Amino acid sequence: MIYKVYYQEHAHEVPVREKTKSVFVNGVSEADVRRKLKERNINIEYIQRVEGAFLEYEKQNEDYKVLEN
Repeated sequence: MIYKVYYQEHAHEVPVREKTKSVFVNGVSEADVRRKLKERNINIEYIQRVEGAFLEYEKQNEDYKVLEN
């Protein structure tokens, strides 16, 4: 399953919409995705499962890459 993770680059950083970044992660659950990103020093704001038409839309973006740990 593919999840879209919205995050700030630094764990201590306060969430600011203009600085929010996103990454796609392949995982079996939200908890699995959090485990995969645990080693990174990021502040996870939100994790969203991406499927169907939403996934197809995201795949059209030239920056679409899936992180596979």
